[in-house]
Amino acid sequence: MRAVLFCLTLAFVAVPSLAETSAVPYPDGYRAWYHIKSMLIEEGHPLFGSFGGIHHIYANEKALAGYENGRFADGAVIVFDLLEAETAGGAVTEGSRKVAGVMHKDARKYAATGGWGFEAFRGGDRASRAVGGGPATACFGCHAPQKEHDYVFSSLRD
Repeated sequence: MRAVLFCLTLAFVAVPSLAETSAVPYPDGYRAWYHIKSMLIEEGHPLFGSFGGIHHIYANEKALAGYENGRFADGAVIVFDLLEAETAGGAVTEGSRKVAGVMHKDARKYAATGGWGFEAFRGGDRASRAVGGGPATACFGCHAPQKEHDYVFSSLRD
């Protein structure tokens, strides 16, 4: 009996929790990836409260291939870099980083959310996760209507 309890205890300690194994990793060096596009959401837009500011979308090589052929393979990572928009002297410039939003493709790991893992790192801080265990309600609900585009809103600009 002791051996069984010991093995169960060891297995419990050695196996990471589901939340840890399904956590979307922080995308180191993403600002050196392919720049898909930029946009500005200003006051008056329905998403201004949550997403107002300057958006830059970055893609790793696998995600770039997905943008080009319409199918995102496992390992594709898209980053939605949201910064404050500051206006002075007739120019809009980047302010502080509000969030680095990440979509990470892994069809098996994230099957419940269309094959994508979602996370938002507040202020771009890898330790400050805004989504955590709630991607279905925090992100996927909005992405679900984009099913025909593999749940991705953005597209390559010409």
